[in-house]
Amino acid sequence: MIQITEEPISPELVVNQAKTSDSGCVVTYVGLIRNNSRGKSVFSVEYLDTDGKAAERLNEIAAEVRRKYPVNKVVIYHRIGKLNVGDINLVVAIAAAHRTEGLTAVAYSVDLFKEKLPTAKKETYLDGTIWEGH
Repeated sequence: MIQITEEPISPELVVNQAKTSDSGCVVTYVGLIRNNSRGKSVFSVEYLDTDGKAAERLNEIAAEVRRKYPVNKVVIYHRIGKLNVGDINLVVAIAAAHRTEGLTAVAYSVDLFKEKLPTAKKETYLDGTIWEGH
């Protein structure tokens, strides 16, 4: 299950969606907006789904994780819009029979998210400067 949302993300909700009866664990990653980036103090971060394909790209990440690892379910929620320091921007929950596969699959999925960046990102710093990337 993949979700792009402008609403705050509940990690507990995502974990509950990932649970399966044949899983021994649900391993979770919760990404937060931190107060510094690129050597500057962060005011806010904005994620934009400029081409409307962020969900499709997240589905591709989930499919690749399922192909590579013996997992039972992959759930990824990504929040778009303007986020402040401390806000949750990403929750990945992966159900697996065993923790080793779950932990490895979560790390891999977050690496893919960072590599493929399904949304455009705009960082605004306290000094008024802006960085934009995709």
